Amino acid sequence: MVEETERPEAQAADPEEVVTPRRRGWVSLYAVAFALLLGAGLAIAASSLGSLHSVGLLRASAGLSIAAIAVALLAVILPRRP
Repeated sequence: MVEETERPEAQAADPEEVVTPRRRGWVSLYAVAFALLLGAGLAIAASSLGSLHSVGLLRASAGLSIAAIAVALLAVILPRRP
């Protein structure tokens, strides 16, 4: 038979002292970052199909990739609304 014993750590924690972690991450911003990344992929694919005659699509792809990274970082850094 198993006897229940009281754990001292269970008694030491006051309900008022329990700190809930802040919720992080915006799913909508992650979706925007993903869409930007897809746009960057499409731009680089279109550039490669055009045999790289122009660097405009490469620059657009790089810009979209940088924007996707920035939005993904914002999604992690900004706290969610309660």
